[in-house]
Amino acid sequence: MSQLPPPVRTARPVQQDATPEQSPFRPASKVGRKARLSIQGLSGAGKTWTGLSICHGLSEGATFAVVDTEAGASNLYAGHQGIRFDTVSMDRYDPRDLARVLDSAAQAGYPTVFVDSLSHFWKGTDGTLAQVERASSKYGGNKFAGWKDGTPIQNDMVAAILAYPGHVVCSMRSYTEWVLEGGKPQQVGMRPEQRKGIEYEFDVAVAMDIDNRLEVLKSRCPALNRKVIDRPNGARDIASPLLAWLSAAPEPAAQP
Repeated sequence: MSQLPPPVRTARPVQQDATPEQSPFRPASKVGRKARLSIQGLSGAGKTWTGLSICHGLSEGATFAVVDTEAGASNLYAGHQGIRFDTVSMDRYDPRDLARVLDSAAQAGYPTVFVDSLSHFWKGTDGTLAQVERASSKYGGNKFAGWKDGTPIQNDMVAAILAYPGHVVCSMRSYTEWVLEGGKPQQVGMRPEQRKGIEYEFDVAVAMDIDNRLEVLKSRCPALNRKVIDRPNGARDIASPLLAWLSAAPEPAAQP
């Protein structure tokens, strides 16, 4: 019976004389980290105003930028409670255009950008789904069978959001469903109108209902974990603990 050949080592051998300076690892740190937050909810839940208030708090009163896909709705809040922001209105929603707008905002030095709303770049005019449908019709559906989640177009847009040098807040519409509660029909919001699992891209994801109640669905910031807030003040209730968490010094190691 023939014997198998000896195994071939393919991994790079560990250098026995490696020094700490040569190691790719560094102490973990939040230094320079900026907030990434999403707000989902039904129409009328208060996403725009809450998002503007959060951005005002994250910007510590400085002028921030708003990417408005809601027919200029954010302008209705201009100057309210001292909030200052500049806007750019969009009526076509190619995700690559959002990446270019974020790049322009970065060059202008805005500390925070509010995308209101990110849902349009999924299912609006020229959005991700329209781009996939157009490509499928032109080149054949089989080639784009793996694009059901919009990749790589969607991935490039998310990468631009994560790469922004300041804070980013994105609102998203929720798919609406009617349910019976106590014999009466009630409107409830389901998952956001975006790629499935989009909330995992953010440090904090919150949902708002029609009664203007905010529920934290996910949070890497311990102070916000599982919070439920009625009629929230975005700057005080969300931005303030977020900034405190991002700027907090590491806790000393526990003594043995």
